[in-house]
Amino acid sequence: MTDIRKGRGMASIIVRGLDESVKQSLAARAKRHGRSMEAEVREILTEAADRPHIGVALLAAAREVGGVGDLAVPPRADVARAADLP
Repeated sequence: MTDIRKGRGMASIIVRGLDESVKQSLAARAKRHGRSMEAEVREILTEAADRPHIGVALLAAAREVGGVGDLAVPPRADVARAADLP
């Protein structure tokens, strides 16, 4: 991943088909934070890209304590059923 905060490079993306309400929410959020909408989106994307994937984080945590390979997985006794929707 290119880290723009360390000056290693800049990239551009275009997001098409963005709902107008999302754009308005981004504009309001940017205003609250005192920055442009572009800077706000850049911050949101940077934070999301830096956040570890929960599955990978859980796997790493399990490995640190010896793994989970010896845990017994009980057989399922229930039967799948269709959802009862109104």
